[in-house]
Amino acid sequence: METGKADTRTLTAHVPRALAEQVDVLAEQLDRPRGWIMKQALALFIEREAQKDRLTREGLAAIDAGHVVPHADVKDWALSLGTDSPLAAPHAK
Repeated sequence: METGKADTRTLTAHVPRALAEQVDVLAEQLDRPRGWIMKQALALFIEREAQKDRLTREGLAAIDAGHVVPHADVKDWALSLGTDSPLAAPHAK
């Protein structure tokens, strides 16, 4: 590898023509290369998926620890919404 060059790989993907055209428009609007747009989109997607995985694991751990809101409490709260006496939102017990 040459000194000063980023360690990169080329990925190829077939995308619908309309999506590719949207990338082209955005690249033009932002005055950025198409590859830059693709790297940003891919990085954000991977970050979002990692966050979803982390939050899912945290939620499952909370359930395992018994930090749950009973269904009946949620149902009673939901039914009270829009009435003259809405209940406070239920909390984990």
